[in-house]
Amino acid sequence: MQKILISGGNGFLGSHLCDKAINEGLSVTVVDDLSTSKEKQVPKDTHFIKKPVEKFDTKEKFDFVVHLAARPSPDDYTRNPLATIDSNDVGTRNMLEIAHRSNATFFYTSTSEVYGDPDVLPIPETYFGYVNPNGARSCYDESKRFSEALIKAYERQYGMDVRIERPFNVYGPRIREDGFYGRVIPRFIDQALRNKPITVYGDGKQTRSYLYFADWLEATWKFLKDPKAKGAVLNIGSNAEISVMSLAEKILNITKSRSRIAYLPPREEDPKRRAADISLARKILEWEPEVGLEEGLVKTIWWLREKNRL
Repeated sequence: MQKILISGGNGFLGSHLCDKAINEGLSVTVVDDLSTSKEKQVPKDTHFIKKPVEKFDTKEKFDFVVHLAARPSPDDYTRNPLATIDSNDVGTRNMLEIAHRSNATFFYTSTSEVYGDPDVLPIPETYFGYVNPNGARSCYDESKRFSEALIKAYERQYGMDVRIERPFNVYGPRIREDGFYGRVIPRFIDQALRNKPITVYGDGKQTRSYLYFADWLEATWKFLKDPKAKGAVLNIGSNAEISVMSLAEKILNITKSRSRIAYLPPREEDPKRRAADISLARKILEWEPEVGLEEGLVKTIWWLREKNRL
């Protein structure tokens, strides 16, 4: 039986990846300190270790080592800059060492934030990024960029099998909607279902592209397992741009909410536009998204309504 180690496996994406790995017959070990989780949601067949990834070590050998642990919410990581950096520098190094000792495939979920505020749309993997190394968001953006550099250094020095994924705004069931962990889609849906003001940062003209979790999971599993993907750096997302204001209006229409739009001051250095060039993922993985935004929103709204009995 093949063995996989997943850091951050209790989170939104990690828990879905655990389900997939177990269904595919792998033995799954998760390390997660639950610092960004409301509850434990790993499958019961998972070997769970409650510990920060930056303090984790093991002598056990694995076939796959997946490093997901991170603080991806801007409100969260700007409040916790040092913890954010730790999971992306020390945590990445720890997981790389485990993978190196195991001769395992190492898989890292980076972020579209490595591109900063781009002047090329859709953004190809060859774009080096426009990032402020001293800004409020740099604790996340730059530590993710450092992680990528570290991973490629291990590949060059030790010949390791490494794969770097840059996901773009993934959403769906199990994503947190509350407090400063709530990212834009779950936050808007929760506010709409409760008929509370929809909080838009800035003028709402900034754009993003969104990916439903099922499409992310299919791409990630292919990326992890396909021999042709060894050494690749791939965008996993959508090239369909939509403004934050249009997203809010779409959610209001679907939920038939009485909420109004409430404008908040813009976030510091919030990128103006974001959309993924996925031509390389199409070529290497023979993958592209299948779930449209409206369909994914309807499914996520249903899940949140059931979860919170709204």
